[in-house]
Amino acid sequence: WEAQNIPAIVNAWYGGQAAGTAVADILFGDYNPAGRLPITFYKGDSDLPEFVDYKMDNRTYRYFEGKPLYGFGYGLSYTSFKYDQLKMPSKVSKGKSVSVSVRITNTGKMNGEEVTQLYLINQNKTIKAPLKTLKGFERISLKSGESKTITFTLSPEDLSHITDEGISQEYNGEIKIAIGGHQPDEANKTSGNVLTKSLLIQ
Repeated sequence: WEAQNIPAIVNAWYGGQAAGTAVADILFGDYNPAGRLPITFYKGDSDLPEFVDYKMDNRTYRYFEGKPLYGFGYGLSYTSFKYDQLKMPSKVSKGKSVSVSVRITNTGKMNGEEVTQLYLINQNKTIKAPLKTLKGFERISLKSGESKTITFTLSPEDLSHITDEGISQEYNGEIKIAIGGHQPDEANKTSGNVLTKSLLIQ
């Protein structure tokens, strides 16, 4: 009910001695929040498989195939951000690093912080690997109207997955890189957009 009828929910967790003042600053608009969820809020326990084994199928944001109520990395802001000018190579040789850069602009009227998130999206359904994995994040502060370009470097280890035998193996073929203020398939309204681009590993 809350998700359908309330525009925003403050999750203050264990804020410490000054938590009351901090929450009041957010509620009255004296501070622009920029927190992101470190966990996934599912719509109900019926979305999850029974705990009869340790398989990760349909568990956590990395393997969950449904739509969460609030996904890992989700968060709101009193301002808005726009992502553009995504730059990265279209292909890379195995064993090489990849540089990914993007420009973020504060398009709202209030200064604020954005948490840029970079995800790797698996395109090869024949291998047992996460559907998507957070590979980097950076919190930046932007004044209203200000733009900044940030760069992530993905190492060969970042472009790898763990096999059933416990061996790290670099992806082969096409994968997708997604970068923005939330998960690439986040359905809820957030503060910014997400850009995606394919990368061929050969």
